[in-house]
Amino acid sequence: MSLGVAVAALTRASLLTTMRYRASFVGEAVMAVAWAAWTAAPLFVVFDQAPTLAGWTAEEALAVIGFFIIAQGALEALVDPNLRAVVEQVRQGTFDFVLLKPLDAQLYVSLHRTEPIKLVHCLVGLAIVAHSARAIDAGAVELASAALLMLAGLTLLHSLWTVVVSSAFFFVKVDNLSWLIRAGLDAGRWPVSLYRGVVRFVLTFVLPIGLVTTYPALALRGELKPSTGLGALVISVLFGMLARVAWIRSLRRYSSASS
Repeated sequence: MSLGVAVAALTRASLLTTMRYRASFVGEAVMAVAWAAWTAAPLFVVFDQAPTLAGWTAEEALAVIGFFIIAQGALEALVDPNLRAVVEQVRQGTFDFVLLKPLDAQLYVSLHRTEPIKLVHCLVGLAIVAHSARAIDAGAVELASAALLMLAGLTLLHSLWTVVVSSAFFFVKVDNLSWLIRAGLDAGRWPVSLYRGVVRFVLTFVLPIGLVTTYPALALRGELKPSTGLGALVISVLFGMLARVAWIRSLRRYSSASS
């Protein structure tokens, strides 16, 4: 089975499962809009007191929230359900069935339990980013740079989750690590430049959530230096390589249920 055919088959199966419950799609869409409004509400409260905050206007900071909502939607639709399933399979000893598939195990576990209905949140986030881009008057170059950095940020997010899940082969529970990354991502709803000291260092270099939300917004503003953008892409690639190495080494620790 070719890679393209396998990916298409897994995606089609997820879509068919989702479309069986069309009322849920409408409900999820309503919840996505409501959640986006709730997420953006503190921003308008803050900017009601001052026109700018650490060099960010309300429309520019709204772009950060838009990218944050996109990341949350991608996490809940594509990353979390798949990798959470791996933890369950390792605990139950049913991961053998994954290894028997004629497909790379890491690719399979990244696609086999997607929840396309959660992608509605991504659409809401994209709408917010589009509104901010129009208000900022971003050009084609800025839009392309922001899109590239957004993809790099989503890749980094998936890599972080893969590293966490890989630790399930060594430890019984990895829920605390998962919630740690979620907490870090939640901090990414605000521009990283608003943070100071250790928190800013962690969100930039240790748990680079700023790459997921702030850097695309900086690119949209046209204020991201080429060297900084290139560095962000390199970091994304390095985290992807780290996730691959962690995954391969973790598989060596797996004790088959039939062994």
